[in-house]
Amino acid sequence: MFATFDQVVDFFEQRKTFGIKPGLERIQALLRLSDEPQKRMKAIHIAGTNGKGSTSHFLKDALIANNYKTGLFSSPSQTLTGHIWNQDRPITESEFIIELNRLYPVINVLDEQDMHPTEFEIMTAIACLYFSQHTDIAVIEAGMGGREDTTNCFVPILSIITNVAMDHTGFLGERIEQIAFHKAGIIKNGIPVITGDLKLNANRVIVEEANRCEADLYQLGDHFTIRTPVIKNDLQHVTWQDGSPMTHTLQLQMKGVHQAENAALAVKAIKLLKQKGYMMDLPVALTAMKHTRVPGRFEQVCRDPQVILDGAHNPDGIESFLSSVQTYYPSKERHLLFGVFKDKDVEAMLDKLRAYFATITLTTFDHPRAASKGDLQSFLVNDPSLYFVPWREAVNAMNDANAVYFITGSLHFIMQVEGFFDISKR
Repeated sequence: MFATFDQVVDFFEQRKTFGIKPGLERIQALLRLSDEPQKRMKAIHIAGTNGKGSTSHFLKDALIANNYKTGLFSSPSQTLTGHIWNQDRPITESEFIIELNRLYPVINVLDEQDMHPTEFEIMTAIACLYFSQHTDIAVIEAGMGGREDTTNCFVPILSIITNVAMDHTGFLGERIEQIAFHKAGIIKNGIPVITGDLKLNANRVIVEEANRCEADLYQLGDHFTIRTPVIKNDLQHVTWQDGSPMTHTLQLQMKGVHQAENAALAVKAIKLLKQKGYMMDLPVALTAMKHTRVPGRFEQVCRDPQVILDGAHNPDGIESFLSSVQTYYPSKERHLLFGVFKDKDVEAMLDKLRAYFATITLTTFDHPRAASKGDLQSFLVNDPSLYFVPWREAVNAMNDANAVYFITGSLHFIMQVEGFFDISKR
């Protein structure tokens, strides 16, 4: 059992040795032996290649504003408690210890059976235990994929698939249809599902799964739409409509057309919850979403010079990032610092980035999957315009007040950089 949070941290470090193991056998056993807490919680399940985090935060803020005790489960996080939120804050270390101590005897039983739960499986079970006791509605992001993802352990009140693009191909497959098959796994019998604007081959897979599950399907671009956002006073103004005479105007601090699309999914979710009998005031929800901010999503962390962080960690994310770069900083001198996981399509991402920045600096960061200087050496040799610099050194060299500095890549990298920028530098 655990008395201090240092003991908890050491325990989770030890669980890293069990790696990433797709499949639901271990999480189902954890929950079954813990009296099925997932059956006592109401939750929305969100999967997608990009946009899960932003959509989740839009929904969280809208639900809180409507007086629901709201939970959020998300990844990645720089801290253990940061995976599990109650309202507007991560749960406390003492709350985390309480739930882990409840779960610990079950973990030992499974260890003795050589069914060693991974750190993410344990984290997911802790979230279910906590949410079943403390929340009215939880918003739960899938970790990777959906069908075999650890979070696919409950029946949601709504399912949302933000988009489907090429990522995690070593686990999910090399074709967009295979990846869509994994995302579609969060669709459940008779449970409404909302999707973003999907590519044709991915859409076919999602539609077939929804039909098979007899789940009502609501898709951006078909069942509801948004007009191209207009930027006024540094806010995106977005018109949302679903074919009814009523339209809704969203004002968003979050930058980029992709964030308008993420917000559109959240609006549809709020409207469906109202149809299902939940007390929802849409204007109150829209006001809350105006103030939604998500760390590391085109986030300005320094003003002089301007430094923007964005967790664009795959080719589709890079395209959305570049769209925002061109929209908000079309005539500025721009420099990029880029740190990424070694299992990503680095070549495709660099091909998209090259034309938009005066300099591109490659770096590495503290994570076992981070691309090292050696992993990046072929890019450095083949393109002399690329540099490699340790990221702290590169950040400290950002000193041109007339330029804009962008830092992008893995969300794990972005979170480490964000921690480097204290309040005095903002």
